Amino acid sequence: MDDEVSRRRLIAALGTGLAGGLAGCSLGAPTREEADGPGETGTSAPGPGDSNLPERTPPDLDIETPRETEAPPSDSPYTRVYREVIDSVTAIRVETPSGGGSGTAWMYDDRHLVTNEHIVGEARSAAVRFRNDGWRVASIVGSDVYSDLGVVRVANPPDDATPLALVDAEAPVGTEVVAVGNPFGLSGSVTAGIVSGNDRSLDAPNGFSIPDAVQTDAAANPGNSGGPLVTLDGEVAGVINSGVRGGDNVGFAISAALTERVVPALVARGEYDHSYVGVAPVDVGPDLARANNLPVTWGVYIDETRAGTPADGVLRGSTGSAVVDGREIPTGGDVVVNIDGTVIQTRQDLGTFLALETSPGDTVTVTVIRDERTEQVRLRLASRPEP
Repeated sequence: MDDEVSRRRLIAALGTGLAGGLAGCSLGAPTREEADGPGETGTSAPGPGDSNLPERTPPDLDIETPRETEAPPSDSPYTRVYREVIDSVTAIRVETPSGGGSGTAWMYDDRHLVTNEHIVGEARSAAVRFRNDGWRVASIVGSDVYSDLGVVRVANPPDDATPLALVDAEAPVGTEVVAVGNPFGLSGSVTAGIVSGNDRSLDAPNGFSIPDAVQTDAAANPGNSGGPLVTLDGEVAGVINSGVRGGDNVGFAISAALTERVVPALVARGEYDHSYVGVAPVDVGPDLARANNLPVTWGVYIDETRAGTPADGVLRGSTGSAVVDGREIPTGGDVVVNIDGTVIQTRQDLGTFLALETSPGDTVTVTVIRDERTEQVRLRLASRPEP
């Protein structure tokens, strides 16, 4: 009996030792927490500076890449579009001496991914993770602070990571869309909504604005930045830029039209040149129209022209002021109402026209209201200065 007890104890001890050895093995797939990583402010996900980070699984290791279990078929259009695009959407993480950023990126062509400039910043490399793959090194090809777009390149992406197409025309208000990304590090998330508005203007921290933005009520949270806003046809209507802090159901995306202009230049040469006029514009409202005796209550009033810019000596800024209902209103400046046959009613119209219809070096015909008369002036556009 004592011999049998001793034998059982020996077997139990050997089993415990074997289990302990297997638990310490590093060949298993990462845990969900390790794979997902943190949100935009976290630091625990693997960074691009990790010298042990491979671009792909070494071929000499006989390890099957873990894949998510497919759910049963669904008739939902949201499920269908999610399955169409999810393999082309990645998490992205960047580390710099001043900190790090994380968010989402998506396949633009067979090697390049689009994300936000505010994610990649001044870094030279990043780490990206596809849905059914580990982290890979990516190089940062270019970025543009004026549109908040960035491009990274990855070698040998997975076969199922196919490029996503941009919409051919502006998605009308009311179009159903989904935002795909990694909010708060929750990889492969999707939220649904509609296009709530088009041609919005987003204030940028450099004093300029991003024109032609798409407004949506699809939830956009930290980590969604850089991800695609996709129609139910699987086409990208915009690149998620931000949500409004303190606001409900108001998010924004950089339009497909602006993306189509900027990204090819970033791929080709790492930068994009925006048209530049050199004015401080103000939307015309009732008080400004009254103070300047304008025949219209719309248009873009030129409050100031900056020295040495295309507008200097061509457009006229404010020369005085008047008091209307107790408020001091600028007077004497030109009011832009048309450029090359396109009606300009607001600063958004002005920004969108310059961004989508012109390039530095172009000469445009500007129709202005000056001294209560309509005049036309010729203006040769320059490139925006460095931020």
